[in-house]
Amino acid sequence: MISIEVLLTFTAAAMLMNISPGPSNLYVMARAIAQGVRGGIVAAMGLAVGSMIHVFATVLGLSALFKYSPTLYTIVKLAGAAYLIYLGYCYWKNSNSMNNEKVIKTNTKPLMTVFKESIIVEVTNPKTALFFIALLPQFVSPETGSISLQLFILGLIVTITAIPCDILVAIFSSKISSWLLKNKKAQIIQERVSGSILFGMGSFIVTEEAIAVNH
Repeated sequence: MISIEVLLTFTAAAMLMNISPGPSNLYVMARAIAQGVRGGIVAAMGLAVGSMIHVFATVLGLSALFKYSPTLYTIVKLAGAAYLIYLGYCYWKNSNSMNNEKVIKTNTKPLMTVFKESIIVEVTNPKTALFFIALLPQFVSPETGSISLQLFILGLIVTITAIPCDILVAIFSSKISSWLLKNKKAQIIQERVSGSILFGMGSFIVTEEAIAVNH
């Protein structure tokens, strides 16, 4: 079973990633601006359902990959680390070209429509799938038990920790919606902090794998 230390580390990493800006957070923000806290919370619930679909897909795919080709699994881990570094770079690059249209006010929609839309937003977001593939394998150890179970637990943690993060975004956005629509500085700071976290995490993983190979 996964150690407490690994679980705590992964949970902290998941929360940092979930609170960082991205398509999902921006969708929650837009719905909260348009329909208040309730609209944002409904969107967050839909995103959680979409996230679980990614969890099951990731568990099935990565488990099969490890079973039939451990070497390829390691390659996937390194590719995932490279992707995290790339995302970090993109966040920094995007922060230099952000504009006030990053978040826009949208029309009011029925809450069931918001829920269904948010599921689709998460399921069709390729960054979410790549994020799972990039992050989850880094915390899985064959020596500690079932690969599938470990992947499922880690994926579940990502989904569960995203819910309070998205709800906070909904509450925050609904309270200061007019300021968010006019102020770029807060979004730029978020982008750069997120980029630094992703870049640092990816670099650490690559370094750790390189040390393991040399030993």
